[in-house]
Amino acid sequence: MSEKSNQNTRPTAVIADANFYVGPELARQLAGRGFNLVLGGAKPELVDELTASGTLVEVVSGVRDLADPTASDKLVQAALTRFGRIDSAVMFSGEIITGRFVHSELEQLRSVLVGCIEAPYNFMRAVVPNLISQGSGQVLVITSASAARPTPGAPLYSAARAGASMLVKNVADEIARTGVQVNAVGTNFMDFPGFLAASGANDPEVRAKIEAQVPMRRLGTMSEFASFCMVFLDGSSQFTTGQFVAYAGGWA
Repeated sequence: MSEKSNQNTRPTAVIADANFYVGPELARQLAGRGFNLVLGGAKPELVDELTASGTLVEVVSGVRDLADPTASDKLVQAALTRFGRIDSAVMFSGEIITGRFVHSELEQLRSVLVGCIEAPYNFMRAVVPNLISQGSGQVLVITSASAARPTPGAPLYSAARAGASMLVKNVADEIARTGVQVNAVGTNFMDFPGFLAASGANDPEVRAKIEAQVPMRRLGTMSEFASFCMVFLDGSSQFTTGQFVAYAGGWA
């Protein structure tokens, strides 16, 4: 199959950050489902892996900070220029700010709102109008399971994540009749370097204490999380929109 015919017959997915968290695994699984990919900040070794399997990949650099409105615009423009359309788009962002509310400061609240609400706003604002014009498409915003319940030690973060999830629900409700789906998935207790370092779970004793807080008594993996996300991205189920699902081993 030529590159031109490949572009015309395969759906296109945008992964805003393919270098961090679940981004690389999302790329692998979407590639396995026949998608061309637009990847924010993907490492060369991931690109080589994907292209070796026949996937067409467009890498967009300098777009990790989705609080910058131009970042999402660059991702969308790259997709439209290279492939002519967007079928699926996924993003995650947000700075975790911990501490008790009574000791918090206004600047902390403003900081957490930028990453947890402004970034999803910018991404959806860039992507959604293009999908509406097509009459189809799927958007997934990855937030946090802390949006689903009070989270001791992270009240500002939990509240901001809840705001992002409600923004997703409102966008989905507004555009449901257009055929475009917008959903959110929120995680906690995930086995990846960022969580392990932030929580101290690289220490086996600390990890055991953390896992004891999870009803399933373990941390979630990037592979299984990416698999869970596929139903919101791969086009196989198009009758669900405006949902927030916690992915946290039963914690929320």
